[in-house]
Amino acid sequence: MKVQESIESKLKSEFNPIHLEVHNESHMHNVPKNSETHFKVLIVSDAFAGLNRVKRQQAVYKLLKEELNDSVHALSQRALTPEEWEKMDPEGFKSPNCLGGNKL
Repeated sequence: MKVQESIESKLKSEFNPIHLEVHNESHMHNVPKNSETHFKVLIVSDAFAGLNRVKRQQAVYKLLKEELNDSVHALSQRALTPEEWEKMDPEGFKSPNCLGGNKL
């Protein structure tokens, strides 16, 4: 199973999101072609109600521990409730350009 598929499957199973985006952003970094090392996740779920931002992120990191310990170098995430998602600026979760690393 590809890393992105594993991430999506685990997030869907654990959090039953009403919205989920998992973007492989490895191409924006200095890694070999077709890498699966840098991801951005936007997940919207009622499961995050009552949890602060840190607790939400910890829950996602804990769930994806295997991927983070193995092949994933970076994971940017937004974990929102449906109410927060409705208020979110759709342009508000853009990834910055890579600022370093060795060219491969």
